[in-house]
Amino acid sequence: MSSERTVATNRKARHDYHIVESFEVGIVLTGSEIKSIRAGRVNLRDSYAIVRDGELWLINSHIAPYDPASRQNHEPRRHRKLLMHRHQINRLAGQVQERGYTLIPLRMYLRGGRAKVELALARGKRQYDKRETIAKREADRQIERALKERGQG
Repeated sequence: MSSERTVATNRKARHDYHIVESFEVGIVLTGSEIKSIRAGRVNLRDSYAIVRDGELWLINSHIAPYDPASRQNHEPRRHRKLLMHRHQINRLAGQVQERGYTLIPLRMYLRGGRAKVELALARGKRQYDKRETIAKREADRQIERALKERGQG
């Protein structure tokens, strides 16, 4: 089995969205982009995916320019094509249009020398949902702390 190395995660995604389903998709890159990704210079914050003309595109993701490439460098925030089977793209397009879902990248990783994106079908959280999630996390931490103290005493 080939090794997998996470290069970037979208930490804000799970805070702002309810994740319904996630997919592994390939990404079309230039030479300087893949070198920059291998160096870990990627930011997925505020990025999302759209279906345009039957193709899937990653919008607003930032891959830093690769310094040794100089003139042949890439545009850091260019739209990048994502690779997925046609029937999957059509199914996602239908869900995004009808049900009000959005497509967001959760993480970018390298598997077998190729860059992949974990793309999620998600629904935005309301403000009270975010507060509820934070309160639950705090409660879990307090329970964990209490159990740890009790075990040592």
